[in-house]
Amino acid sequence: MTGNSDGRRLDILQGTVERVTYHNPQNGYTIARLSTPRAREPATIVGNFGLIQPGQGMRLEGTWSEHPQYGSQFQVETYRETKPATITGIEKYLGSGLIKGVGPVTAKRIVGHFGLETLEIIEQSIGRLIEVPGVGPKRVRDIQKAWVEQKAVKEVMVFLQAHQVSTVHAAKIFKTYGEQAIQVVTENPYRLAQDIYGIGFRTADTIAHNIGIDPESPYRLRAGLTHTLQSATEDGHCYLPLEELIQKAAEILKAADLPALVNQTEALVKENLLMSELTPDGYACFHPPLYHSEVGLAGRVRALLALPLMVDQKRVEDWLGRYTARHNLHLSAQQCEAVRLSARERVLILTGGPGTGKTTCARTIVALWKAMGKKILLASPTGRAAQRLSEVTGEEARTVHRLLEFDPASFGFKRGQDNPLPCDALLVDECSMLDLPLSYALIRAVAPSTQLLLVGDGDQLPAVGPGNILRDLMESARVPTVRLTEVFRQAQSSWIITNAHRINRGQMPQWPTESADCRFVEAPTPELVVYSIENLIAEQIPALGFSSRTDVQVLCPMNRGLVGANHLNTVLQQLLNPPEPQLQQIERAGRILREGDRVIQKTNDYQRLVFNGDLGTIRTINREDQQMLVRFGDRDVSYDFADLGELAPAFAISIHKAQGSEYPVIVIPVHTQHFPMLSRNLLYTGLTRARKLAILVGTQRAIALCVHRAELQGRYTRLRERLVSIG
Repeated sequence: MTGNSDGRRLDILQGTVERVTYHNPQNGYTIARLSTPRAREPATIVGNFGLIQPGQGMRLEGTWSEHPQYGSQFQVETYRETKPATITGIEKYLGSGLIKGVGPVTAKRIVGHFGLETLEIIEQSIGRLIEVPGVGPKRVRDIQKAWVEQKAVKEVMVFLQAHQVSTVHAAKIFKTYGEQAIQVVTENPYRLAQDIYGIGFRTADTIAHNIGIDPESPYRLRAGLTHTLQSATEDGHCYLPLEELIQKAAEILKAADLPALVNQTEALVKENLLMSELTPDGYACFHPPLYHSEVGLAGRVRALLALPLMVDQKRVEDWLGRYTARHNLHLSAQQCEAVRLSARERVLILTGGPGTGKTTCARTIVALWKAMGKKILLASPTGRAAQRLSEVTGEEARTVHRLLEFDPASFGFKRGQDNPLPCDALLVDECSMLDLPLSYALIRAVAPSTQLLLVGDGDQLPAVGPGNILRDLMESARVPTVRLTEVFRQAQSSWIITNAHRINRGQMPQWPTESADCRFVEAPTPELVVYSIENLIAEQIPALGFSSRTDVQVLCPMNRGLVGANHLNTVLQQLLNPPEPQLQQIERAGRILREGDRVIQKTNDYQRLVFNGDLGTIRTINREDQQMLVRFGDRDVSYDFADLGELAPAFAISIHKAQGSEYPVIVIPVHTQHFPMLSRNLLYTGLTRARKLAILVGTQRAIALCVHRAELQGRYTRLRERLVSIG
């Protein structure tokens, strides 16, 4: 036995590869059979290998496990190759397909001629292969070329493993750089974080440390600055003030030499790898794509607003009167004003809270546009929101990504300035979810002759990605905006809507009766919160006629902690989809994914056309093919096991991830354990995800914290200032 870096004891297994059952060249994942001297039957070995062939001698370190279907397996953590020790082993090794041009027959001839010296001859005197009957000069050249190539693979893998690079990462690195992998990693391992999905700055930094890169290396300082700025965008910022960028990067890098960081920042600016802009508060540092997106978005909004529309307003008034009479509609004064403006404004924002009639107003505007003979397109950031928009308007609605026609070949959108959307009017719903890059891509595809209506609730959480687009547009006072504030009578009977508005006004929610559609369960400790949620899911909610598997979504203020989404997913998975002999499952990064589990997409995957926040269900897990099939809406999407980091369990998800979606029933744990994330717009956003029933579980003190914290730290954006500065 031996040990590894985390203190676990590892077993050692040594033998010869009998056969390779499965090998995935994308990530090196392999299932093989290994013959060992003292065992009657070959052992099943599972792990990530750069190259593995029958006949190959191996020394493996790892652990034994018992698979419910495939039996005993040796999970390989590290390995090294040993040369085949027998004539039979060498023959099988050469004839395995390792070397192009050498099959079993040729391998038998070569080994028959050179015996145990075969591999040494190929390594040092390959020209002697001409001595073997049936092997001519061309065959010798082919064998030499193939031998050099496979040797390069092994050298790279040995080098990377010697520097404690995991086999999974080593396989990705070789796939990306080929024979240049050692040179790239030696010179600048921080390139890995830029070039290879799944290898972030911290992994690259660990590799750099292991190969002896100077902690003050310019490569490291630059990578730390870039990583700091990237982390800021993940928190919603479009830029960081220079002083904050330097300070945060110094903390991440544990660097004391601040002048060196400033120098590298200036160098990145000179090379246009970072954009610096002077503001009244000092210098703002942007990733170039975000800078150009923000400047471009402001410019396109300005250009659209500058184009007037000529409309016969009397005809609009006459139509509105006929339409409301025919449909027995009673529109508020604010709704009527929104309809009038939609006829004459090039860009219009329609906002308002739940129950204020945004949907009715939007439906009326679409009807008006149709009566005016306009070609209309409808879109929303998520599939669920697009489906709901289609249902309420009676018109087809698509996700923004599908509307813009993403092209995997070019990794961009087909629709843009030179190929605008073919419509006279475009309605985009749930605009609080639009981040800066998607907003810019969208507005670039809006033709100068097109009207644009942006619908959303400006009091909800901003987008998961960088920017605060809807609120910035509204606060600029440059874009015509109608805010609906009157709650309609039929909506006043809902305590979900009543409490949402109370929270938004800074007032505590009320819990009138046990049968109301908005309820509170007191649970003073985190343990009681978890127990109460289990009880609700298992007994109380089903007793009300809802399905806990399909109707209920648990929404958490944050992922960490006992009452965070991560832990609750483990609890709810055991409750709603426990292990069964017929259900396949796989463990990744300390969590189990099982057939039947609800999962959420964590990143935008433009190849699969699955986007951040999309919810799906695992249909099948195929361990042999290393594939998982997930159903999103009405289509199945296949994931290689190497890409499972894109998915997370979704019995419980963050409130942020739930934006744009609605569920029949929502359960929200609200406890002071979530203190860093508690805010008014977070609770408001979570509560308004419920259609029929909302249950808050926790403490009144935590709810009060939410209500009285109007907003957490704002986002660094300059869109509002760019719009305000337009003359």
